[in-house]
Amino acid sequence: MGWDEIKKARRQLSREQGTIIKDWGGRIPIALIYPNSYYVGMSNLGVHTIYSLLNSYSEVVCERAFWGKDDSIQQLPPLCLESQRPLSDFAVLAFSITYEIDYFNVVQILKASGIPLYAADRDERHPVVIAGGPCITANPLPLSPFFDCLCIGEAEPILPVMLPILSEGIRDRRDELLKALASLPGIYVPQYYSGNPVVRQWVTNLDDFPTTSTILTPDTELGGLYLIEVERGCHWGCRFCLVSNAFYPMRFRSVDKLIEQAELGLKYRKRLGLVGAAVSDHPQIEELMVKLQQMGAELSVSSLRMRPLSRIVLRELAKGGTQTIALAPEAGSQRLRQVIKKGISEDDILESVSKVAELKIKQLKLYFMIGLPSETDEDIEEITKLTLRCKNILDRQRSGCRIILSIAPFVPKAGTPFQWLPMAQPSTLNRRLSLLKNGLLPKGIKLKCESPAWSQVQGVLARGDIKLAEVLANIEEVSLSGWRQAIEKCHLDIDYYAHQRWDTSQKLPWAILDSGIKPSHLELELNRALAQTKFRG
Repeated sequence: MGWDEIKKARRQLSREQGTIIKDWGGRIPIALIYPNSYYVGMSNLGVHTIYSLLNSYSEVVCERAFWGKDDSIQQLPPLCLESQRPLSDFAVLAFSITYEIDYFNVVQILKASGIPLYAADRDERHPVVIAGGPCITANPLPLSPFFDCLCIGEAEPILPVMLPILSEGIRDRRDELLKALASLPGIYVPQYYSGNPVVRQWVTNLDDFPTTSTILTPDTELGGLYLIEVERGCHWGCRFCLVSNAFYPMRFRSVDKLIEQAELGLKYRKRLGLVGAAVSDHPQIEELMVKLQQMGAELSVSSLRMRPLSRIVLRELAKGGTQTIALAPEAGSQRLRQVIKKGISEDDILESVSKVAELKIKQLKLYFMIGLPSETDEDIEEITKLTLRCKNILDRQRSGCRIILSIAPFVPKAGTPFQWLPMAQPSTLNRRLSLLKNGLLPKGIKLKCESPAWSQVQGVLARGDIKLAEVLANIEEVSLSGWRQAIEKCHLDIDYYAHQRWDTSQKLPWAILDSGIKPSHLELELNRALAQTKFRG
């Protein structure tokens, strides 16, 4: 334990509002671990929610730990912020995992903490190590050997039944505790898996659980915002998208509750961030935006759908100081938008851009994917053409708005209709990125592109099985070369996981889960897509 790390933790704490400090006496100490930097983790509303929820129980003390780039380099044991204690002092380590690439950090954290990496090697001397989050809910298999139990679904319905078991059994025999946890709904205990599907848990009424910023700090990307979750899930059913399945069904908070939460938030920040996969789909979104603006709030929204895109919503965002509007066409051609079931036309896109241009917004961010099933170079050309049409609209109206393209490779995700399909090879993705850059950079349009090589890693992990655990355990350096060395050492076939089309009749690694969406429905959606593509994979 280094004094520099203690000083760093105390410095971060000194800049926070809302930190919960509890005495450890007679309580279960739980470390809530986000396996990425403080800067990234404290912008994640899930961290705030679980931290607040756990600390609402009198018998629990919950503290936070993170893992940044410096931690990775130094490999020092991570400390929890609130008490600056090492993770080995805690009874429970609870990981919240949002991104597949953070799997590397999970392994590093356990190793640096001196906690046996594999669950099978732990005994009563060690913390109980659990995990949850979107990645775990979709496919827990690659990480399953490292965890005593994994939570499938949303934390709010799981924790109230889990905590009494932990409270009663944490000091007893480990095997008895794990057996008790394995009997709970939504809990996957690999060591005691019964063979019955683990049913994903979800909140019926969001109003029962406020989901807002708990801790406010300037040391994070969204430090100027008080975040409020408006809705959860998405009903549009894009065939590549995890949200439509992992957070199904779509649920909305009532306007009354949202106004109540906004009143609290405005005591701390003038700017409110409205969060959700499809915020503008709230049935009373216009009423909500007007009321918030009347309360004096400046507004930011995490997502806007292009059809319908309300002028009232845009107007209230502009009044509230929003400088950037983000829209997601996803594909340049109408054919490809139909394949992915985006549900918008080019006219919808251009009309939305025209609405944005009317309001003198400074920046328009357009999200596109490359490497989608059946994509050709002509589809890439359509992205360029569509982007230039959008630029012409902005220039004609002299809006002063600039366009930024955010480009991400398609990665097949477990539990989606495209889970059986391959992703494009990095060489193909790099060539198509070059086509976009050649067509758009000379026109003054900025591109932000995710790395095709790292996207391939993500693809392997997203469709991975238990064999991936050995690779993760053998990575000596978190880098592409470190990944490739571990892959070679473990004789893993990357092509199988990332680039092969899987037969719909084969048993998938995540078949142990019941997401609430029937596999037959996913296969039906896949076949509808393939019928439009002539895709033979």
